[in-house]
Amino acid sequence: MSSFDEDLFLKGLEQRKATLGADYVEKNLAASDDFTRPFQEAMTAWCWGFGWGDDVIDAKTRSMMNLSMIGALGKMHEWELHCKGALNNGVSRDEIRAIIHVIAIYCGVPQGLECFRAARKVFEEAEQSAS
Repeated sequence: MSSFDEDLFLKGLEQRKATLGADYVEKNLAASDDFTRPFQEAMTAWCWGFGWGDDVIDAKTRSMMNLSMIGALGKMHEWELHCKGALNNGVSRDEIRAIIHVIAIYCGVPQGLECFRAARKVFEEAEQSAS
């Protein structure tokens, strides 16, 4: 019995690409192998299809929630990735700054500083790709 839900995967794939960028997602999927592919498929279906797949909370708000939670967990590689996605979903730099302030208050100033470093990197890369 397979737990793979193709409809949920396809719904998740669309949302994942919209947020993180089609190039990034396609490279991730292409780089997967027999060992990692089941996780990539399940994560795409579950996180992006189920978790992001309804209209109850808009993508911008979900991105803001993700930045807060991932920042609290201190998972900076994922935070940086989702910071890029947040910009794609319409989160402003001022909103990202406010999110980092909350992270610093509840998770500590060092974690806030890590988020500022990652955000600055994301902003600089966005400026370079825009020019």
